[in-house]
Amino acid sequence: MRLNVLVVPGDGIGPEVTGQATQVLRAVADLGGYDFRFREMPIGGVAINQQGTPLPPETLEAALESDAVLLGAVGDNEFNSLPPERRPEAGVLQLRKALGGFANLRPSFAYPTLASNSPLRPEVVEGADILFVRELLGGLYFGEPRSWDRENKQAWNTMRYTREEIVRVARVAFEVAGKRRKKVTSVDKANVLEVSQLWRATVTEIAQQYPGITLEHQYVDACAMHLMNTPRNFDVVLTENLFGDILSDEAAVITGSLGMLPSGTIGGSVNLYEPVHGSAPDIAGKGIANPLGAILTAAMLLRYSANLEQEAQMIETSVRTVLEQGYRTADLARGDKQTHVSSTSEMGQQVYSVLNEIIDRRQSRHAV
Repeated sequence: MRLNVLVVPGDGIGPEVTGQATQVLRAVADLGGYDFRFREMPIGGVAINQQGTPLPPETLEAALESDAVLLGAVGDNEFNSLPPERRPEAGVLQLRKALGGFANLRPSFAYPTLASNSPLRPEVVEGADILFVRELLGGLYFGEPRSWDRENKQAWNTMRYTREEIVRVARVAFEVAGKRRKKVTSVDKANVLEVSQLWRATVTEIAQQYPGITLEHQYVDACAMHLMNTPRNFDVVLTENLFGDILSDEAAVITGSLGMLPSGTIGGSVNLYEPVHGSAPDIAGKGIANPLGAILTAAMLLRYSANLEQEAQMIETSVRTVLEQGYRTADLARGDKQTHVSSTSEMGQQVYSVLNEIIDRRQSRHAV
């Protein structure tokens, strides 16, 4: 099996965490005798400095020719004075649009060993396992018209959706719910927004094609509260672009750190995978970033782009095992003197070592 992966590390801690994720992917390739080929290209601020654009044509061409794209993070304060279309983040938006992925999958899982990291009580987060399905190519981030009239000190964005855009992402949500606990919570603001009224009506219509799946609707403000009060009540959360961005970040408190959250964008010509966290320029180069979100993102890459479910689960098991052994990066340690505070590379190496132990046990069983 051959898998061509374009790695776009980006800015800040992006290169640090993607380095650990690719190390894990190489271990999986060695296990299965797979031909994983990695190519690295610039995006974001580093691309602006090198080539004057956040998404160089060569990077986009390489992305379109790959089987999957693994992104680190983009953004740096030095570019804050630039207009939005020239900032590092514009490169990611352009890449997403070009690849065509419209469904962003963001899991948020409560690790028992990280219960004390959450500001929520352990009995509240225990057992929480949520998958956000966020529409990624519509809404305020892409709607037209949009502009900033600096002279008259006004600006505007447009939240716009078509029925077809809602239908396709709703189908993804119902399909993945069928493999989980068979419940979809659709989030909108239908009491005040016409676009949300279209969203609710369309999702209700599509739900009739999935009689085994329970559908409920929640307003976004109520959902934000319920995520903190009763996170176990959620299975798959389906929502539009802006709401999904905010709610899935909020759900990081369930896991204990934004650095634990992976994501994958599917549905287009090439799937795009990136940890949820940002570039964190304040800690870049210090070797203290949490690589587990990127490593778990690599597991999603195997699951959705290579159809290697067993290997994806092996990576996820390795992460859980390392946490159970007491290893923590700085964002997870919370001043607990009983845990070992690991650097980015040390945490990645621990996951790599446990993964290789799992691989060795598997090969030994097969040999017998």
